[in-house]
Amino acid sequence: MSKLFISCALPYANGPCHLGHLRSTYIPADIYARYNRMNGVDTVMVCATDEHGTPIAVRAEQENISPKDITDKYHELIGNDLKSCNISLDSFRRTTDKIHYEMAQEFFKELYEKGYIYEKTIDQLYCDTCQRSLPDRYVEGTCPHCESEGARGDQCEVCGRHLDPTELVEPHCLICDGTPHVQQSEQYYFKLHEFEEPLKKWINENDKLPKNVKNFAKEWVNEGLKDWIMTRDMNWGIPVPLEDSEGKVLYVWAEAFIGYQSSANTWATEHGLDWKSYWDDKTVHFIGKDIIYHHTIFWPSMLMGRDIKLPYSVIGGGYLSLEGRKMSTSKGWVIWVKDFLDKFDSDLLRYYMVINAPLNKDTDFSWDDFQRRINNELTDNLGNYIHRTFTFTHKFFDGKIPEPGEYNEEDKEFERKIKELPDKVAECIENFEFRDGLQEIMNLTKSANKYFDVKKPWKAVKEDEASARTCLYLSNQLVHALSIILTPYLPEATQKIREVIGMPTEVVDGFTNFEDRIPNVNWKEAKEFLEAGHEIKKAKPLFKKIEDKIIEEEKEKLYALDETEEEDENMSDLISIDEFAKVDLVVGQIKEAEKIEGSKKLLRVQVDIGDEIRQVVAGIAEKYEPEDLIDRKVIVVANLQPAKLFGVESNGMLLATDSIELLTTEGNVGEHIK
Repeated sequence: MSKLFISCALPYANGPCHLGHLRSTYIPADIYARYNRMNGVDTVMVCATDEHGTPIAVRAEQENISPKDITDKYHELIGNDLKSCNISLDSFRRTTDKIHYEMAQEFFKELYEKGYIYEKTIDQLYCDTCQRSLPDRYVEGTCPHCESEGARGDQCEVCGRHLDPTELVEPHCLICDGTPHVQQSEQYYFKLHEFEEPLKKWINENDKLPKNVKNFAKEWVNEGLKDWIMTRDMNWGIPVPLEDSEGKVLYVWAEAFIGYQSSANTWATEHGLDWKSYWDDKTVHFIGKDIIYHHTIFWPSMLMGRDIKLPYSVIGGGYLSLEGRKMSTSKGWVIWVKDFLDKFDSDLLRYYMVINAPLNKDTDFSWDDFQRRINNELTDNLGNYIHRTFTFTHKFFDGKIPEPGEYNEEDKEFERKIKELPDKVAECIENFEFRDGLQEIMNLTKSANKYFDVKKPWKAVKEDEASARTCLYLSNQLVHALSIILTPYLPEATQKIREVIGMPTEVVDGFTNFEDRIPNVNWKEAKEFLEAGHEIKKAKPLFKKIEDKIIEEEKEKLYALDETEEEDENMSDLISIDEFAKVDLVVGQIKEAEKIEGSKKLLRVQVDIGDEIRQVVAGIAEKYEPEDLIDRKVIVVANLQPAKLFGVESNGMLLATDSIELLTTEGNVGEHIK
């Protein structure tokens, strides 16, 4: 039996999962794993939480807790998120596991002993107050390229440039806010340049690397590879396993990759297996596109250094934006997996994340588009076809698949499409074209609905019973095929279908148990027709339409949270008297006010501020009726940067107390308040 090692990018243990994580990595990996298991491939799918690095260390110091407190919390939350989406991991471990420490140190030590790692003196920022060197995320300052403030020691979020802490203008320590100075430090570097040619060969000649991954890797390696730092001066992390290296730990990107192997090792040891036999047969990494160069440059070179077989492929999923804007967890512009699943079934998320765009392309999550696709495609197309088939089978043939009559050309064409579908979908999945495979399925169900309408079995059963029998015979065969080939995509829905047709069901609860690794659902059965007379149970509709009200509530919640985050960002920090003097407060008079469609909290108001009428969006709808605001004089922040709230442009802010009582005045319209 062939073997397959699938790894999912390690989620960083400082927050739960959002929809972007599922779209780029975990859903496509799960589709591929389920498909291969159904085809008899001995598959292990592994993951772990990435628990080291400076972001967690900095946060722990700022909150006066241990880094482990943070990672314990989020390891559990992330695991629950993945389970709730039926991501069928065999092993979900942690980079704080003892076995991971041992394997990472062994990896580093062997590379060092082979001469691929060497010591180098570098300039590094040092904080006298904290009495220590400051790794990247411990420092912030002004970006030397775009002059944006708040640039981190490793990257500027505004211009996207990668930085060294010593490049920052006016750097300051994030722990004590002191000004660090440059001091020399000894660090360990990996001879990445020595692997430039073999990396080029692997990238150029590997036809299993998707085009987007290959192009990204080519661009990086063609610029020339520079040696890569492997260590940090800090306490949180895996200690460097060399003498005279006290106070140094492995850089997170020197050890996180090994989490794939340590997670698999833990699983294999528990079951008396050899994880290396899976790795050496065929290994596929599923990641987000932001870490493509890590997995096509750094990691393969480390594997080459230890003569370990390189991955079969690296699948880099594109970014997911939200309502046309880049997702931002800090600004509240995000949908967390748990929040989504409080309202919707996981299969709806899996469907939309796959059907929306090819995996190698960026795409956008839109609540309106989500509703449209679920209602039109899953409910009206797929669900309706399955329900019609079951309902008419019960109504006209006592819940048993009828014996078909003589086929006409339409019947023959429909049967041909049913028999061809499993191979078409299989080819797509094997080539990592998951959307194309799902599109093949949905296209055929659309054609099947048309076939059903043309055949009119509800009418033919009275006028041409043989035609009705043929229609429902073939329709049930397609439903049977769908219950198999849709399993990797929609595991919960297909289980319900298989229960109705009385066939063995797939296990979908949480992470797979060892005993459940060989599924009850076999892919090749999709080509096998059920016999006439096979009994069908009564069925309920598979999917429900999403009401407008639900979508409006979700949009309002998203925009309201975003608005709150913006206000918090603008108002939570202390400012100087000089900064306050920049705020332009003007007396305004409200001329018009109306509710914003779809929002319970926001009003659109037109305010006369003397020399112009300003449109302002204000979160006061729960406190005031629009008509009660007309002619009221209010205080307006007139020089606030324009922003969009709930899709409506706002050019200012009405001042109010915490209880949303408007600050009113008797001043003259247009009068500036000193």
